Amino acid sequence: MAGATSAVAVGDYGGILDALRGVRWVARRAVAAGAPGAHRSRRRGTAVEFTEYRAYRQGDDPRRLDWKLLARTDKAFVRLTDDHAVLPTTIVVDASASMAFPVATLGKWRLACELAVGLTAVAQASGDPVGLRVVTGSTVLAEVRRTTRRGIVGLAADTLRRITPGGRASAAPHAHSRDTGRVIFVSDFLDGDDAYLADARAALAARGEAYAIHVVAREELDPPTRALLVNDPEHPIVRRPLMQETRSAYLANFAAWRGEIQHAWLGTGASYTMVATDEPAARAIRRITTPPDTAQRG
Repeated sequence: MAGATSAVAVGDYGGILDALRGVRWVARRAVAAGAPGAHRSRRRGTAVEFTEYRAYRQGDDPRRLDWKLLARTDKAFVRLTDDHAVLPTTIVVDASASMAFPVATLGKWRLACELAVGLTAVAQASGDPVGLRVVTGSTVLAEVRRTTRRGIVGLAADTLRRITPGGRASAAPHAHSRDTGRVIFVSDFLDGDDAYLADARAALAARGEAYAIHVVAREELDPPTRALLVNDPEHPIVRRPLMQETRSAYLANFAAWRGEIQHAWLGTGASYTMVATDEPAARAIRRITTPPDTAQRG
């Protein structure tokens, strides 16, 4: 029965998963040595992918000598190769109340789920163990432990399907141990990003990778020009007028705030990508997983 439920959940993302076939998520730098995988490891060894020659030094493994080169030149060189390892990946999804905006469509939450499932599929297809964590401030609502099994995509989709964003966010640290490897944070960061940044710094300090995916509703970027009475998503009893004369100030403040978020994440050495709700998730995922030397971030 659980398998059938997962199949239905995956079916909800069929178009996105089809669009992502063949996409691979290459590590942005050499990863820590570990189980064999697709990413270049910092450990030099005797793998099949040749990198360069180096003069033989006392203590080197004689099996790494290039005997043919020695016979031709009478000089001893060893062949250096790159080992490859997996990059454990954890996707952290924010399910606080502000992610339910706009209420009529749950636009930010739907996009966050699409991004999380799509990234899970890409990581799994790259041979990496991948897991999912859904949080509201310091509370972990659901967790799927990292695995390389093909069923992880369906399990992630089914887990997200069972979650309804809500609850008041907290600035307290997330209630989990620091992740290693690649960590992705999918959030609108309206509840603050200090806890996420702390986790990102820990992952980066352990020679991993960190990604901030800033989910923004199109209505937040371009609110209606007519006067509105809007609710604060994190404090539902607070209502504020948004009138034409305040719209320009709001747009300036919102742009400045987004700039601060981006600056903070890039300052840690993490990747930052803003994704609006009117951008197809598959296209956003291609931007997120493309190395920075071949695509401009932002």
